[in-house]
Amino acid sequence: MEEFIRTAAPNLYTYRDKFWKSFGATFEMFWKAGGIVFLVGMFFGVLLVVTRKGGIRQNLVVYQLVNTVVNLFRSIPFIILLIFLIPLTRAVVGTAINVKGAILPLVFGAVPFYTRQVEVALSGVDAGKIEAARSMGSGTAGLIFRVYLREAVPDLIRVTTVTAISLIGLTTMAGAVGAGGIGSFAINYGQNQNHPDIVNACVIVLLLLTFLLQGSGNLLARRTHNRKLFVRIHRKQEKSI
Repeated sequence: MEEFIRTAAPNLYTYRDKFWKSFGATFEMFWKAGGIVFLVGMFFGVLLVVTRKGGIRQNLVVYQLVNTVVNLFRSIPFIILLIFLIPLTRAVVGTAINVKGAILPLVFGAVPFYTRQVEVALSGVDAGKIEAARSMGSGTAGLIFRVYLREAVPDLIRVTTVTAISLIGLTTMAGAVGAGGIGSFAINYGQNQNHPDIVNACVIVLLLLTFLLQGSGNLLARRTHNRKLFVRIHRKQEKSI
């Protein structure tokens, strides 16, 4: 393998140490920002569904406030958002470059998108199941965790996968403005030094990451859906007996 890389991509082989360091930086940005995006986006997605008109805890003031903020940040292109957030990033983490300085902009860039995805996934939950659970005495927390989140698991897996793939793209764009990672490596050592083999290798790595995330997400969502379907069929058979 080493000999193949040396022959097919000599420039990549020369800068292989920097490549692996850049790959590690991309992975660090992905998992750190991704964890925050998952928690914050899930919270706001649930909040939008719960407080919307006709929701289980209708509160139009809260809904309109969150809805407006989400729409505002979704409308800003990520590159512009990176520049716009430089003062805030420096104030919060002390720097606006490298991996440390990329986490906050990545969170601001991905949370609004994931919030909308979660809102759509939860909105697809059967209203009849919500009313049935409510009639049996379930409170707000019970409805959220036992009905909304439980019933929407396959859809939540799918939207999380889509957001994860989008986040990979955002980390690459962040690399273009000093965040490091594969995007920065492709520009500095590939494009700027006219080394097409480095650019090609970075593209291949990003494609492989995308295929891996998409395939894993699809498989997990399919298995979760099939398991839920099996449980429903089993319960119907027990009732018929």
